[in-house]
Amino acid sequence: MVCVAKRLLRGSAAVSACAAALLCAAPAYGDPSLFSPDTVQLTGDFRLVGVDGEPSWVDGAFGKLRSGSTGDFSIQPQLGNVSLAWQPHFTWSLGATVVGVVEGGQRTQAGLSQAFLTYKPMRSTGVALSARAGLMWPPISLEHEGADWHVRDSITPSAINSWVGEEVRPLAAETTAALKVGPHTLRFTAAAMAANDTAGTLLTFRGWALHDRVTLAFNRQPLPPLEGELEEYQPRFTHPLIDLHSGFAHRPGYYAKLGWQPPLPVRIELFRYDNRAQPEDVNEDGEWGWRTRFDQIAAAADIAGFQFKTQAMRGTTRMGYTEEGRRWVDARFRSAYLLATNPVGKVGLAARIEGFDARNRGSLATDEYDERGWAGMLAAKREWGPVTGLVELLHVSSHRAERAELGLAPRQRQTQVQAEMRMQW
Repeated sequence: MVCVAKRLLRGSAAVSACAAALLCAAPAYGDPSLFSPDTVQLTGDFRLVGVDGEPSWVDGAFGKLRSGSTGDFSIQPQLGNVSLAWQPHFTWSLGATVVGVVEGGQRTQAGLSQAFLTYKPMRSTGVALSARAGLMWPPISLEHEGADWHVRDSITPSAINSWVGEEVRPLAAETTAALKVGPHTLRFTAAAMAANDTAGTLLTFRGWALHDRVTLAFNRQPLPPLEGELEEYQPRFTHPLIDLHSGFAHRPGYYAKLGWQPPLPVRIELFRYDNRAQPEDVNEDGEWGWRTRFDQIAAAADIAGFQFKTQAMRGTTRMGYTEEGRRWVDARFRSAYLLATNPVGKVGLAARIEGFDARNRGSLATDEYDERGWAGMLAAKREWGPVTGLVELLHVSSHRAERAELGLAPRQRQTQVQAEMRMQW
């Protein structure tokens, strides 16, 4: 923990440098707004959860959901997520976002989820520019919104965006440019990033999951039991927000996004991510660098009263030394979903279907770490001013040979029913 804190403090220096640059670029006029009803927002939810199947990954097992069971269907009330977001405005163009979160359920934890500066200068040409710098999620998800990064149309996000919340949230300096080309709008985002060297650990050793927990700064995530020599090299935890190389941002990664809005109710996005971690880097806790890269195509469209959203991701992650021409871990992962939403009166309905898999061909992590599965979700949402009620039915089926180490069948199925009351102050 001390090591993680030291590296994040080093990261704070880099972010502070970015902040100073933004401050210098911002005009000195404009009335600041630091604490007001417009700059402070508190959100929280309580839920009733019924679930069957295997124990949850939160307890160091292979369960795919936020909650788990010992086989029988069980129902229990839970505190969901409580978020306090502060979004001050220092000038008309310079602001910030700081979000603290308490996550309830089977393992309660609290911490910082986001902390970044924003800069949006006045548009003086045909190009609109904006910038962010700090701890933040890259612009990947089509399912989340708001400073608290809550799921808009359901309770549980897809496997793709669940993983983003777990392992893809670096310290970054990001710039976005938007321009009109005739009736078309193009948006290009590019960022340099650091402190995301272990992204891929949880995805490889636990596999895909579906839940709305996120990794908070300084906190770690549990791993399930490991096999063979990997048990000697990798601890039973991972810190997703960490820079393993000597010297902060010595080997920075990057992400880039291209968005296209044609003169139709359709939006298409391409996204590329590469943390550029060194697979042979390791710290005193035994946490390794994971060279993780992925590409994503995403689209949103309004058709006949329905809104459709889809994301498809494919990537690789590698860790450890090379033996017999292969890294200890050499994994390929894929996932895709299709979400459809439609309002029926005052009730918003949502349905999602998705598939996911992972293939491992490393010298130590072989096909026993392979995984394949699918999930289906139905949800309904109703708003009463600052109060939102949601109900959700989620079923997931997955096959993973490692489950045999815990005395479980490789193929597991889980069904989860949730009723949630979400409030905003």
